[in-house]
Amino acid sequence: MTNFTYTGLPSRIVFGSGTLGAVGDEVSRLGGNRVLLLAGPRLETLAADLTAQLGTRVVARFDGAAMHTPLEVTTRAMELAEASAVDCVVAIGGGSATGLSKALAVRGGYDQIIVPTTYAGSEVTPVLGETVDGVKTTRSSADILPETVIYDVDLTLDLPAAITLTSSINALAHAVEALYSAERNPVTDLMALEAVASISRALPRVMADLHNTDARADLLRAAWLAGSCLGTVGMGLHHKLCHTLGGSFGLPHAPTHTVVLPHAMAYNAPAAASAIERISDAMGVPDAAAGVYDLVASLGGPVSLAELGFDTESIPRACELANAKPYPNPRPVTRTGIGKLLTDATSGIRPTANS
Repeated sequence: MTNFTYTGLPSRIVFGSGTLGAVGDEVSRLGGNRVLLLAGPRLETLAADLTAQLGTRVVARFDGAAMHTPLEVTTRAMELAEASAVDCVVAIGGGSATGLSKALAVRGGYDQIIVPTTYAGSEVTPVLGETVDGVKTTRSSADILPETVIYDVDLTLDLPAAITLTSSINALAHAVEALYSAERNPVTDLMALEAVASISRALPRVMADLHNTDARADLLRAAWLAGSCLGTVGMGLHHKLCHTLGGSFGLPHAPTHTVVLPHAMAYNAPAAASAIERISDAMGVPDAAAGVYDLVASLGGPVSLAELGFDTESIPRACELANAKPYPNPRPVTRTGIGKLLTDATSGIRPTANS
């Protein structure tokens, strides 16, 4: 028997097809009357639909959300929110929109309704990662957790193949690290293993037919499960490295997760053999680290940090930043170990559990 502590996160989830139409009802349920709409320039049609649905309750819109939630962007959005006397934030888009919504909520106490259009998963976590002066840090608070998340499978049908792939592997990373987290428990294990299996099965189906609604629904549910794991237990080396590479070197969020994940899994494999074996079983492959790499490569995704704009000359600085503060991880984190991991990831070497 294993003793454990589990905290259920109280977000309200609305899942299905055509559920974008529920945004107005959710705003009303929360008592919102003055809405700040967060929607990027690429989502003009959806922003117009939401504005029509909410009517005069939309008092401002901000379209400048950015990856890694830089403080200067949050400051501009906060000034707009305060000037418009908003009482609720509705965010539609990927992880950047969600991150900005959370940053505003923790500063202004606003209720949040998040409508994800990717498989980020951060919409169901009380965790916020922000970048200040080139350094990305995270914090957790109940005030950060969105009140409502509306998953509408229809909104993912036009998600480009490249974003579909990297966003899904980003979700997979949440489940993988949850399985060898120091805070893992039987509840998150079940969710994480289901997410691993679902992503492994559904992603090739979606990439073969981007408008496969059933496969898209499977991916979206898996991302929700994986995100719930992220919000419940702590993450390790993989997420620390990705935050460092994104916040300090400007690498794109989901593609960076996609490249780093199999290498982080191979690094941790000697100290997390049971978890890695369970991941292998869930994926139906003999080696989990190589299996993730092969899945990405077979679908045309990025497999090296070099193709994302990172070079070997930056490795010493990345090692210094990633090893600056201690954090839980199955295998002790050393600068030498991180250096080899990043060298392999930069060149795109296929990792294995024994590498």
